Amino acid sequence: MTPDSELLRRYARAGSEDAFAELVQRHVNLVYSAALRQVGDDAHLARDAAQNVFIALARKARPLSRRNSLTGWLYTSAHFAAAKIVRAEQRRRGREGQFMREPSNENTPDADWETIRPALDEIMHELKAADREAVLLRYFENRPFAEVGAKLGLSENAARMRVERALEKLRSIFAKRGISTAAALAALLSANAVQTAPAGLGAALATASVSAAGTGAAFTLLKFMTATHVKLGISALVVAGAATAMVMQHQTQTRLRDEGELLRQQIAQLKTDNQSLSNRLAAVGQAKSLTDEQFNELMRLRGEVALLRRQNNELRRLRAENRQLRASLATASQNQQASEANSAAEQEKVFAINEMNNAKQFGLAMRMYADDHQNQFPTNYEEMTNYLGNDPNVLSNMSQFQIVYQGSWTNITNPASAIVAEGQAWQTASGTWAKVYGFADGHVETHISPDGNFETYESQHEVAPPDQNQ
Repeated sequence: MTPDSELLRRYARAGSEDAFAELVQRHVNLVYSAALRQVGDDAHLARDAAQNVFIALARKARPLSRRNSLTGWLYTSAHFAAAKIVRAEQRRRGREGQFMREPSNENTPDADWETIRPALDEIMHELKAADREAVLLRYFENRPFAEVGAKLGLSENAARMRVERALEKLRSIFAKRGISTAAALAALLSANAVQTAPAGLGAALATASVSAAGTGAAFTLLKFMTATHVKLGISALVVAGAATAMVMQHQTQTRLRDEGELLRQQIAQLKTDNQSLSNRLAAVGQAKSLTDEQFNELMRLRGEVALLRRQNNELRRLRAENRQLRASLATASQNQQASEANSAAEQEKVFAINEMNNAKQFGLAMRMYADDHQNQFPTNYEEMTNYLGNDPNVLSNMSQFQIVYQGSWTNITNPASAIVAEGQAWQTASGTWAKVYGFADGHVETHISPDGNFETYESQHEVAPPDQNQ
């Protein structure tokens, strides 16, 4: 099966709607189910939330194609998209009546599922991104441990251990909230967490998302061209020159083939005529003079031979020009490849700067929140939304970061302790892995790992929970 990242790269580079439609079909059940729980089983609002998630996926296809797995990003995006729709609907209706419809009783789940269902998605977002991804792949998408390990870059046994630890953390959080189940939590999640989306919803969402994403493509391209206009201008000239050279080469080769075939036919005819005339002259004899008609015919043939010689010389000249044109085309192709490599490096630089700016904004919002709440950091992004301002770039990237410390400001003894971090690492052009962290003293860092393992670095910069410091 083609990986999600490869399908997304096909859409980002070539605009392949078939690749994007296959991505939507793979994940529409997960996104729709997560949104449906958030909006109180309102199918219309769940469709709207799912639509917004896949539009965002289409617009962010290029940076998201660096991820090995899209499951965690889609699940978190569905959570925030549904929450935003719920808030908007509540404001619109105000006091006119209760916004949420009562859940349908056509298919009543068992009592244990109904116990954990209302708080499931909120509690899932209290897990670290890596643990949440493991639970989603194993129990929401029901993938075998070998496939979970491949998605997370782990062996099958390591994936099994991570899933079991994540499930135990999830059960512990439920217990802290006073929610317990008689049945096995793993079985409940596997059987109920994801339900089949309405027939035809995947195809409709894919078409609408690609169309909607296209409306914002021109503005996104304009912003990127502003940042790298010089290199993109040079690339455009090289591509235009290469395209012109290819057209000229094709036209020249076609003309040369036609003229060469015509010359071969004329030469063959002249050889036949000359042979016929030579035979006639031999029959008449050397001493006998030519008639006026024969002399005129001979002169005509000589003139045609001279013309053919000039045409043959022109053919050789055109062939030499064709060889030079091919050499120029090869040089243009090499220049284009070098320009594309520089453009990819520039894109990676712009992406990294954007992620660091987002981490700085999230860290600042957390400290402002703590100042207003007795030095207590927020436990989720919804609590500090009012401190993030109205920058759409920052708000749309909340799901890509996680709060790694939720305790009190006074418990931080080392200012270089991480309080916010990217949920997933991303691969650089050189093949290494990078992850952005925001620290308690306000600075941000991009840490590079050759194999994508950040556990040692994170353990050196984490803040111990209050009950461990006492």
